[in-house]
This record gives sequence, C-alpha cells and structure tokens, in this order.
Amino acid sequence: WGAVMSTGVVCTLYCTLGGLKAVVWTDVFQVGIMLAGLLAVIVQSVLLQGGISTIISDSAQGRRLNLWDFDPNPLRRHTFWSITVGGTFLWTSVYGIINQAQVQRYISCKSMFHAKMALYINLVCLWAISICSVFCGLCLYSFYKNCDPWTARKVSALDQLMPYLVLDILSEYPGVPGLFVAAAYSGTLRFVLLQSPPALAAVTIADLIRPYLSLSEKQLSWASKGMSLFYGAVCIRMAGVASLIIPAAISIAGVVGGPLLGLFSLGILFPCANAKGGLAGLISGLALSLWVCIRAQIYPPRPENSRPLALVTHGCNFSGSTNWTDPFLLRPFLADNWYSLSYLYFGPMGTVTVITVGLVVSKVSGGRQKRRPHLLQSLQCTQSKSEYIL
Repeated sequence: WGAVMSTGVVCTLYCTLGGLKAVVWTDVFQVGIMLAGLLAVIVQSVLLQGGISTIISDSAQGRRLNLWDFDPNPLRRHTFWSITVGGTFLWTSVYGIINQAQVQRYISCKSMFHAKMALYINLVCLWAISICSVFCGLCLYSFYKNCDPWTARKVSALDQLMPYLVLDILSEYPGVPGLFVAAAYSGTLRFVLLQSPPALAAVTIADLIRPYLSLSEKQLSWASKGMSLFYGAVCIRMAGVASLIIPAAISIAGVVGGPLLGLFSLGILFPCANAKGGLAGLISGLALSLWVCIRAQIYPPRPENSRPLALVTHGCNFSGSTNWTDPFLLRPFLADNWYSLSYLYFGPMGTVTVITVGLVVSKVSGGRQKRRPHLLQSLQCTQSKSEYIL
C-alpha cells in the first residue's frame, strides 16, 4: 500500500497542477526509460546466447516465429488475418476520435501539421517499443528453451517470467535490474494514472459543467484541477481491488472499442444515418460483443483453436512433464464455434454490427433528419485550445 499511495499521490498532484503539459512531458521521459530497460535485457541476452542469429534460430525451431499463418478460420486465435484485421480495428479505436485521451492531445497541438507530426513520431516510438518487446520475448524463450520456469514451478505466474530472466542475467550489474523495474513501472503508469484523470476531468467539465453553469475560464480551470484531483483519488482507491477489476477492464475495453468505432463511422461515412439508428446500432453492438466475450470466458476455446506450444523441462534438475487437460464441462453447441471466436475479432464484430443495425433502423425510421446548424463545427474549431483542457 505504501508504493500505491506514494505513486498515486505524486501522479495526482502533478496531473492536477501541471495539467496535460505535465502528463505529456512525463510520457516523454517514461518512453526513454522503457526503451532503456528493454534494450538492457536484449543486449545482455544477445551476449550470453552468442548473437542475434542464435536467438532467432532457437525461436524458429521452437515455432515461436510462425509469421505466415494465413489460415482464414476466425476461430484460430492468432493468425495473419486475425492480427491484421483485428489489429487495424484496435489501433483505429485507440488513435481515432473515440479515444478522449488521444483527442485531448490532438487539440493541444498548435496546428494540424504539429498534430500529424506528433502521430508520426508516436508511430516510430511505438514500432521501437513493440519490436523490443517482441525480441525480449524471443530472448526469454531462447534462454529457457530447455527448462521453462513456469512449467518447472520456479515462478507462480506468467507475468513473473521476464523479471525472473532479468534477475538471472543482470543481477551482477548493480542498478540494472532496477532499470527494468522502472521500465515496467513506467509502462503501467503512463496508461493508468497519467491518462485517466486528465481525460475524465476534461470530459466532465466540457459535457456536465460548462453547458449548465456560467463560469469564467479561470473558474473552469480550477474546476478542472479539482476534478483531476478527485479522479486521481478514485484511481488510488481502486488499487485495493485491482486484482479483480483489471482482468475485467481489459476485456471490456476491447469489447467497447469496436461498437464505439462503429458508431462514429456510421455518423461520418453514412449521411443517411440518424440518431435512432445510431442508438439502436450501439446497443446491439455492445450487447452482442459483451455476450460473446462473457460466454468466451465461461467456455474457453479448445486447444485446437488456441494451439498452445510445447513447454519442456528436460534441461532442468528434475524430471517432470506438463499435460494439457481439458476439464470436463458440458459445452453448448455455440461454445465450439461462436464463443470460440478469436478475441481479436471482437472489435470488428462490434463495428460491423453497429453499422449494419444502424443503417437498417435509420432506413426504417425515416432516414436522414434535418440538420441542426448548432451541432456543426468547422475544422478550425478543433485548433483552438481552452485553458481548462490544458
């Protein structure tokens, strides 16, 4: 609790006092720490394993580099098509107009050119972190290819594997294991405490306070700081039940992103859509996505769909084996087809459902409604910056 409280208080204070500017600059430093921690693991692993070619060869022999699996079966969890199609919808929802935290960053830029340049730089950094993360996983497999720590009961959870490797190969270098801890800490921090309070505060002020209360810009700025402080305190309090909330939150976030992307796509790409169609489509998309997601948790996919790879322990100091068992559970007919849909397709499924239902309902309910001029804004309006947002 000491670490949670100290971290939460510090983050809440500088988010409240510094606003979005403090959050952005903190993100810049944290990206550097993340890259440094990952590169430390990669460099030491390459030196110990005898080069990059050895790591690539070990990973290929262990079937960890199956990049060209073009199986179109949507029940397969990870294929070229599921990653390409599902990943496209995922990243569109993350960097598109449905992510308030990203929109807040876009409108804080001086011009459209600066916003585009920020995205291009973000793209390069994202590629760098993703490549380093994947290669760290390959280093982990290459180092323990003959004695898997999780199967050998040396770690109690899968997320302990990388720290186990760090202590194994970097413990003789003072401070370097701490650098990796800081990297992991930064990656967690920037996606939780650094994005949620400012984004929630901006939405609360813009949608719930400003339209109904006549406040000056200075008063709105103080109200935004107060809301940021409040949401930061809520995040700290939720840390006590994080073990129960985080798994559900990750699943729900993926399920909700698709329908929201479908709603915005319906309004932008189809002029014939109306409010009734949008509402009906959103409800249908959310209901279908949540239904499939929840049922998929109750009835996990069979091994022939998830295809777990072999984990061996013949290089350990004991002899043992791990058997994949399928616990007896009465499975309905939909469990082995509809509920076994790859989780990467939850987003596309929600998006397509919203657009389809929205168009049908819009057509039945009379189609396009009369324009309301006060809802239309020019692109120049997005360039302005409000003090309470910054």
